[in-house]
Amino acid sequence: MATSSPADTVLLKTPLHAAHAALGGRLVPFAGYEMPVQYPEGILAEHAWTRSHAGLFDVSHMGQAHLDGPDHATVAWALEALLPADILNLKPGQQRYSQFLTADGGIIDDLMVTRPADPAQDGRLLLVVNAACKAGDFAHLEANLPAGVRLVTHPGRALLALQGPEAAAVLARHCPQAPALGFMQAGPGDFGGVPVHLSRSGYTGEDGYEIAVDNADAPAVWATLSAEPEVKPIGLGARDSLRLEAGLCLYGHDIDTTTSPVEAALVWSIQKRRRLEGGFPGAARIQRELAEGPSRLRVGLALAGRAPAREGAEIVAGGAVVGIVTSGGFSPTLGAPIAMGYVPPALAAPGTALDIMVRGKPLAATVTPLPFVPTRYARKPGA
Repeated sequence: MATSSPADTVLLKTPLHAAHAALGGRLVPFAGYEMPVQYPEGILAEHAWTRSHAGLFDVSHMGQAHLDGPDHATVAWALEALLPADILNLKPGQQRYSQFLTADGGIIDDLMVTRPADPAQDGRLLLVVNAACKAGDFAHLEANLPAGVRLVTHPGRALLALQGPEAAAVLARHCPQAPALGFMQAGPGDFGGVPVHLSRSGYTGEDGYEIAVDNADAPAVWATLSAEPEVKPIGLGARDSLRLEAGLCLYGHDIDTTTSPVEAALVWSIQKRRRLEGGFPGAARIQRELAEGPSRLRVGLALAGRAPAREGAEIVAGGAVVGIVTSGGFSPTLGAPIAMGYVPPALAAPGTALDIMVRGKPLAATVTPLPFVPTRYARKPGA
């Protein structure tokens, strides 16, 4: 997810806009699109349904594209010049999370990179970037790709996410290729005669899939999945509360051009080869922070009481402001307020007592490990 759009912007619509309106979705401006923030049952019900059954999300506003080159090594080297993940050693059908970085190691955007499973596409890498950043990301790629590697964008492709503990069973009824995928694996599929591209991934902390499909076929796929008894449509409101419980960053809030992957606790997304070799924008800063420690760290915060802390709330220790909340809200699963924010490393240990200023009053908070709610990704195919 990314930031909302100004009210006077001419809003785009996804291929599923009519379906959202017919379902009574409350449509709001978001990242240049008119998107459903919730449906009539409300955010809390949608959140709980996704945690216990299967939620269906329209994420067609995201930016889809691919890089083409003569072979995998060439296109991988081209992309590694812009981000810190190990793309060269991606296996066919494997997906990886990474970030585009500035020259000083700030995060331009975060994205998913997939190496196609089909050997005939060995010189191709699939990309999914954030909606509000996609124009800038694509321009950044165009300006920095070497000769022989080209960017192809996919405005004609929709993207659906089916998330929750019953998502795999539902999708298997329509797409026989789905069960063979494990977490962060991807490949082509046949959805009742409609060609799709599947990845076993998502942004809720639950098992699930993202389904890329041509715009013209998206309404039929949405309608088929919506008709399943385990499935309900889910809006952006519950998507945000689900990703917060999972401790996942929201670009423009928890991460931006002022934060490095090390500060953001995303070191796991920088594989050992890249940490050692560098060769990407901001490598000097990131290698220094890995060796010496960053000046601040993203942490989870559990608040006492029921009042949530929102983005921008000050984090206080010993009467002094030591950090800022970057995401916060009420956790429907835990029945308590939670937040994420940045604090000095000396205050980042789980169990550290802090205060968060809410409406001018300090509320007790405790640093807590992320994720707030345990993730339930399917680590093995067929799980």
